[in-house]
Amino acid sequence: MKFTRLNPVTGEIASEADAMQPAEMAAVAAKAQLGFEAWSKVGPNARRAVLQKAATALESKQEAFVAAMMGETGATAGWAMFNLMLAASMLREASALTTQISGEVIPSDKPGCMAMALREPVGVILGIAPWNAPIILGTRAVSTALACGNAVILKASEICPQTHSLIIEALAEAGFPEGTVNIVTNSLDDAADVVGALIDAKEVKRINFTGSTNVGRIIARRAADNLKPCLLELGGKAPLLVLEDANLEETVKAAAFGAYMNQGQICMSTERLVVVDAIADEFVAAFKQKVSGMETGDPREGTTPLGAVIDMKTVEKVNALIDDAVSKGATIVTGGKADSVLMPATILDGVTKDMAIYADESFGPVVAVIRAKDEADAIRIANDSEYGLSAAVFTTDIANGLKVAKQIKSGICHVNGPTVHDEAQMPFGGVGASGYGRFGGKAGIDQFTELRWITVETEPGHYPI
Repeated sequence: MKFTRLNPVTGEIASEADAMQPAEMAAVAAKAQLGFEAWSKVGPNARRAVLQKAATALESKQEAFVAAMMGETGATAGWAMFNLMLAASMLREASALTTQISGEVIPSDKPGCMAMALREPVGVILGIAPWNAPIILGTRAVSTALACGNAVILKASEICPQTHSLIIEALAEAGFPEGTVNIVTNSLDDAADVVGALIDAKEVKRINFTGSTNVGRIIARRAADNLKPCLLELGGKAPLLVLEDANLEETVKAAAFGAYMNQGQICMSTERLVVVDAIADEFVAAFKQKVSGMETGDPREGTTPLGAVIDMKTVEKVNALIDDAVSKGATIVTGGKADSVLMPATILDGVTKDMAIYADESFGPVVAVIRAKDEADAIRIANDSEYGLSAAVFTTDIANGLKVAKQIKSGICHVNGPTVHDEAQMPFGGVGASGYGRFGGKAGIDQFTELRWITVETEPGHYPI
């Protein structure tokens, strides 16, 4: 049985994939377990070599990846190329971690006892990846897990099965033992049951998920029933604080990039521009000049910075947020509502707490300008959200910028940089409704290994009985 994915711009068939069923998941998990038993015995330098080959294999599929992303998600070629570059970097960073999975010797009060803390691979890891940055997030779901000696199952997004399948093809070409890397594709109708069956499979030991907060909660509950740990990277409502002494030119560039890169469909997208009153009018005027020149067009033509959003549901959601905000007093500075997936870059000024866009993640090319009385009020507004993934602060006083950054409740905060920033070696994750756990670099090792306490007695024992 197959299912199809339609191009969001043309409506034509973009890809076709196997519509796997829940009953098939037991066999997938069993195969992955056999892969784990072989891969976990491979030494760190040999694992490193395979992961480096995987990075090269990934890059060799550049043309196929760009075509798949443009067809399945309406992405621009530039966004697809950035995805490929960072995903290859993630595999190379993972390869560097294979000899960094270290332990320690811990002093023991017991005479002659050598106590050690060791990190060992967990087993089969289930990675569930989304569509919005598919090469990056699909690779991230499995790369560090593989570096640590685990086998993986990538649960592909129903929206971009071909893009995610290309990742597994590249990994398979690198020379992993049979069963170490696996992929599951399924239709949207079967998604909940397929994921549930994978989480329930006894071979699956841990789960990582990147996606919406609502679905993350469902996955966390199912995993909790099985006493299986999760790494969750969920929604965001990233604030960018513009303080009175901010460099406007730099702030405008970073705000436009953060708000509209990939049409605002990034978990770190700048959703809230929290601007101190003293500089608000000047900032909004400069921001309008920048954004009003950013055109939206057919991503296949490659002539505009913005391409298509993922579907008409996004259009309807963003239009509703705009209508609600305007009806309650907000002003459209530039852009506005759309009637197709080619949405304009939109700025809403004068956004207040009674408007839905103040709290709700738009995941589209619209940003809310929220005016703050002063720095303290800007910090208050930044923290007035259930989300806590990424944030940014713009100021020419770096010491004060760090002071402000420490007061913002988010897993990530950048001083004088955009909210959208990712590197393979950085600890990436959020707090609150943005999830828990961290991908990236050494922080990822903890998520994909088991910490064990092992002792060796070097002297005869003395026991009370």
